[in-house]
Amino acid sequence: MTDSSTPDPARDSSAKRRPQQRKQVLLRLDPAVYEALARWAGDELRSANAQIEFLLRRALKEAGRLPGEAGPIPRRGRPPTDRES
Repeated sequence: MTDSSTPDPARDSSAKRRPQQRKQVLLRLDPAVYEALARWAGDELRSANAQIEFLLRRALKEAGRLPGEAGPIPRRGRPPTDRES
């Protein structure tokens, strides 16, 4: 038996969760489609992978299918400097 005074982290959605690792997916694309995607990504200063995720998230949001628990796209690169010091 479990003590009912201690919350069960598996059942308590407000409990702090460890960040999940990002899923790796093999994606097969027509070479011409990939080249167009890579050029578009370069125009927006993103990697092809980041551009694919950006487009998928936008499509999911527009379709009303983006899960609420989906966090923001992780920022890459150097963290912002702390200017208050």
